[in-house]
Amino acid sequence: MTYLVFGIVAIVCAILLAYTLTPPVRVLAFKIGAVDVPLDGRRVHKKPIPRIGGFAIYLSFTVTTLLFCDYSRDLVTIWIGGGALVCLGIIDDIFRINAWIKLLVQLVVSVLAVLNGCVIDYINLGGSYIDLGFFAIPLSVLWIAGLTNAINFIDGLDGLACGISAISSLSLFTVVLLHGDYVSALICGILFGSCFGFLPFNLNPARIFMGDTGALFLGYTLAVLSVNGVFKLHAVLSFLVPLVIFALPIFDAAFAIFRRLLARKSPFAADRGHIHHRLIDMGFTQKESVKILYAICGILGLVAVFCTEGMFEETRIIKTVAILVIAILIFIINFMILKNPLSRKHSGIIEDDMTIEDYIKELDPEQVKKLEEHNGGVIEIPADTESVLNDDEETDQD
Repeated sequence: MTYLVFGIVAIVCAILLAYTLTPPVRVLAFKIGAVDVPLDGRRVHKKPIPRIGGFAIYLSFTVTTLLFCDYSRDLVTIWIGGGALVCLGIIDDIFRINAWIKLLVQLVVSVLAVLNGCVIDYINLGGSYIDLGFFAIPLSVLWIAGLTNAINFIDGLDGLACGISAISSLSLFTVVLLHGDYVSALICGILFGSCFGFLPFNLNPARIFMGDTGALFLGYTLAVLSVNGVFKLHAVLSFLVPLVIFALPIFDAAFAIFRRLLARKSPFAADRGHIHHRLIDMGFTQKESVKILYAICGILGLVAVFCTEGMFEETRIIKTVAILVIAILIFIINFMILKNPLSRKHSGIIEDDMTIEDYIKELDPEQVKKLEEHNGGVIEIPADTESVLNDDEETDQD
């Protein structure tokens, strides 16, 4: 019970620190010129927005872990490696560093993490332990650097990367907690709190961006935590758990690199081909697109939790498949609803500013008559309602 209260206090501390540190970091961003000014057609925001918000997340995480966690190799790795990436991100958010130089720094930091013990020595696949041997080091470096970039790649809409990092942290927290790793669970909980405290400033319309400062730090931290907290779990499906949790950013990054290489462009050349851009192009708003991707990430996290055997034992595979099938069906239904502008308003997923006149315009005369009978009043149909109804009928006939 004491440890539970201790953990809750730590998470609340991280939330409050991130929330209260964001305003001064925003002021600092304007002072040093770390501001994103949308001068190209790729960006979806329309006004200058500061972009070193990830510094608040890093400070919140570091201070809280210093106060509540015992020193460990994982934490030292995150403090030092994450700090280096935060510095890199701040410089990039001000001056714009060449993408290949950034990749080189990420690889160096990933190698340092591996040298400090953050290594995927083996994988547990179907109950069989596979020793990676010589490939352990390059695969570990690839995983850390790859996930670091994946979170950075998906950082394209207000609140998207931060929210996905928060959901992923919560998924990791649940998985390691179920396996009794309270140390890793506390760190994951603090990372979740740091993201959650920053989100109010980052959700659409965003008042500050994480920038590379936050995306690189979060990706790196999640990668380190997943190596020692999940990959090495003594569970039959432990190899699949981190892949499922981070499936969305990994798929988006892999598809982006493949798409750009196929077009004979640099894998780091910015474009509008990401999943979130495609949702925007389909007619969804920023808020709707982010909610859809949050839901997908949350479902994948839930599937990862069902993959663990500590909670569900022999029935885990059946329940995992069941939740995945149910989730896909619900997602398809909601996707079809959201594609239609009218049903999108009725769904409640977006802010509903429908007036009485708007609703009446959707009804035919018979429905208006029934509405009057049920509500005990007479509805005055706006002058343009009949023309709108006639236009809709003509459109249907066409």
